[in-house]
This record gives sequence, C-alpha cells and structure tokens, in this order.
Amino acid sequence: MLSASRFTTSSGKAASRAAIIINFLFVLLLSAGCAHTTANVQPKPVAPPPSPVVVSPPPKPKLADFDNQPRTPDAKHVADWVVNSGDNDAMPFMIVDKTAAKVFLFEPGGHLLGEAPCLIGLHKGDVCDPNIGNKKLWQIGPSQRITPAGRFEAFLGKDLKGKTVLWVDYKGGVAMHWVVTNNPKERRLERIASPDPAEHRISWGCINVPGDFYADLVKPTFTGKRGIVYVLPEVETNHMVFKSYYRVDTEDERAAR
Repeated sequence: MLSASRFTTSSGKAASRAAIIINFLFVLLLSAGCAHTTANVQPKPVAPPPSPVVVSPPPKPKLADFDNQPRTPDAKHVADWVVNSGDNDAMPFMIVDKTAAKVFLFEPGGHLLGEAPCLIGLHKGDVCDPNIGNKKLWQIGPSQRITPAGRFEAFLGKDLKGKTVLWVDYKGGVAMHWVVTNNPKERRLERIASPDPAEHRISWGCINVPGDFYADLVKPTFTGKRGIVYVLPEVETNHMVFKSYYRVDTEDERAAR
C-alpha cells in the first residue's frame, strides 16, 4: 500500500509538472503567434494633408498708352481692346472719335504717336449709302454726308487730283487728308480749332486733320505699309460695329463696379 501511494504521488507530481510544461509551451507558442501576427499587420499609411491650391492671378490686360492725353471712355475702351486682342494685326492703327472730333494715332504696340482734332461728315450717322462712292459731290445731299463707322484697312493712294491721301474706305470714297480750304464760307480752319465738337461737322464724309499732323505723322507712319483705322460709332454701339469687341477692364474699373 505504501509503495502504491508513493507511485501515485510521484505520478501526480509528474503529471502536474507535465501540465505546467505544456501550459508554458502553449503560452510560449501563443506569444510567438501573436508576435508573428502583429508583425505581419501593417498600419494603414496616413495620407499627407492636401497641398494648398495656389490660384494664379489672371494676367494683366494689355492697354493702349494715351500718354495722358484727354480721351473719351469709348476711345479708351476701343483702343485697349485693339491692343489687348491684337485686332490690328501688328499694324499701326488710328482711333477716330467722331463724338469728340479727335484722332489718335498709335504704333502697332499701342503707344500713342500723336493726336489731333478732326473735321468729319456733316450729318450724324454710322452707315453710308453703299453707292455713295459712285456719286458726284453735288449728288450727295446733306443727310448723306456721313463719316461711316467701322474697322477699315487704310493705305496711302492718289485722289482724283493726284494728291496722296490716306484712303480709309476706298469704295465709299472716304479718305483722311489735310484740312481743305477751297471754300472760305465753310470756315474749316476755324472749325477745326473750335473746342465745340458740333463745329467740326462740315465735310462730305472725309476726315480732315491739321496739315502738320498729316505730313509729320500720318503720311510717314503709313508710307510703305497699311494700317487699321477704327472709326467709332455715334449711333450704334461698339459691339454692333466691331464684331469681336469686348470691354477691357482695369483693376480700378473692376473695383468701381
């Protein structure tokens, strides 16, 4: 009985040790498995914060340089559109402002070469009779004596008397030339010097400018090359006359709106 008891006690101790060893191995294997699992689970990458969106300011519009000379808003807006859009096709250009009875001459990039008063058609309007170029002067009534508005490709050429003029609308018989003084009753020299634009309405449709302005600036600028003459409307709108026209606003003008 004693021997059996010892055997039983020894067996129990052995079984207890074995159980401890098994539990230890189980815990060890479990720890290793957890470590392996933990090592294989990669954390999701954290996306970096989005970069701030940099909005570039719109490019500054190209503007005509009037050299601080007085001009009407319409003259400024059309000249700015010409320069900003390149509508003059890199040619010198002129702005004829019938409302103010003034002419502005620009080099291709939009820098003012000179300005002068002008005489224009007797009657207010923007569209001429399409057959007016074929009529004699005496056949043209007062209501037809109009300086047409529009964009014209101008060039130097001879008139009926053999003198060199700047043809603005050749088919319509409209030219730019020096002040004509063969009829003293018309007082053209007095009219062109008047500050009142209404006094400048006297011609049959042609654009008269001071003789020195024509000789010193207009003729040299257009010698050997063509240019664009923009005659501003006085009845219709700029959009109606210049099909691709758009208003070029400066920062100050946008802020004022």
